[in-house]
Amino acid sequence: MDNTPGALPAEPSSGRGRRHGTSSTEPFDRWFRYPAGFASDYAATLLEHLGLSRQGIVVDPFAGSAVTGTAAQRLGLSFYGIETHPLIAELGQLKLQEPPAAGAGLNAACERLIESGKKILGTKKTPDLDCETDLVQQCFTRDTLVQLVTLRNLIRAGEAGIWSAYLKWGLLATLRDVASARVGWPYQRPGNQRHPQHKDVINRLRQRVLMMAEDLDRFSKYRSPSRTDTHYTSQLVHGDARDPESWAKLPSTGAHGCVSSPPYLNNFDYADATRLELYFWGDVTSWSEMCGHVRSGMITATTQQSSVGGAAAATRQLQDFGATAEKVETLTGQLREERAARARGKEYDRVVPAYFAAIAQVLQNLANTLPSRAPAVLLIGDSAPYGIYIDTPALIAELAQQCGLHLEKDIVLRRRGLRWATNSQRHDVELSERLVLLRRQ
Repeated sequence: MDNTPGALPAEPSSGRGRRHGTSSTEPFDRWFRYPAGFASDYAATLLEHLGLSRQGIVVDPFAGSAVTGTAAQRLGLSFYGIETHPLIAELGQLKLQEPPAAGAGLNAACERLIESGKKILGTKKTPDLDCETDLVQQCFTRDTLVQLVTLRNLIRAGEAGIWSAYLKWGLLATLRDVASARVGWPYQRPGNQRHPQHKDVINRLRQRVLMMAEDLDRFSKYRSPSRTDTHYTSQLVHGDARDPESWAKLPSTGAHGCVSSPPYLNNFDYADATRLELYFWGDVTSWSEMCGHVRSGMITATTQQSSVGGAAAATRQLQDFGATAEKVETLTGQLREERAARARGKEYDRVVPAYFAAIAQVLQNLANTLPSRAPAVLLIGDSAPYGIYIDTPALIAELAQQCGLHLEKDIVLRRRGLRWATNSQRHDVELSERLVLLRRQ
């Protein structure tokens, strides 16, 4: 196959999904707006640009909610994704799988769920809200929370049948819409009250489920097993892309290209960002559980994940990367000095080596998966903790080249951090989001 691209495409002028994560309007992306990655319209543009054949398999080691996966699916490309966040991996798997029936069945299941919920609410036998975490109780009015918990308990009990997973996500996506506290990305602030974007829980759930049903019907022709091309596969696994075992379920042919957006080195906590959903569904009930069950498997990109031992181990791991390791060590030293000079400095000096050591592991697994001349596109931004500039895309490209991936292009897509320009406590270093094109040697 011919994988030789021309000029890389510019980002869509709409900018959809660029400010706070995935798009709130694109099909499948709109199921739940996870604050990471890019919008599927741009993912599709990049995939088309790579020129993979219909027999090609696209891999995404940071698959998130399957933005690249759904875009690949619509283009007739096979897909293999890896995602370490268990709740988000579940969502990605749901988007990619063959639905049990047409979308009308999902809407009907939603109506049955709502009717069952109304009967319970009509009896005044409300659920025990004292069992809910403080965060959940503080984010909703009592009446709203009673409705949400009643519907959740019915879904948990199997009231929705074969559509339970879809209605679970319809309800989870409704939470922030009906919250009476500030729960915008990335952090929940239950102490700051607001007027809910949508006051009616039932109607908003209906709207959410209707969107999901529309997307399932509109794109059903792209899904297996209705397709006749038997080579086609589309899956997302919950795993750690640093671990070679997470790549083991790939077809024996390996991948033919990669489109991915690694976590940014910007102190964004992807686990904490979903704390409301995790707590509400009961996957975790405390901060320590969230750290142990969700955050612990993620690549270190925040100071909350960092540790002295982890930084030391990462520094030793990076020693094989020569000049790149020296650059990382220099940055680490500068950040350590800056932290020491501050009364309550953050441990960026521990994050940096752990982050790049983890990325190097993923890049090596990616290189081992791609055949010669196969392309890989990474969307990644730089950062400047305490005003110390870290050229993350360039350092990643250096690590990639030592793993067997040649750097072809490094293109600035847009400037970042402009909305913080008036913050006098923030640095004034100009940041950008970049597109890095690599190719297997």
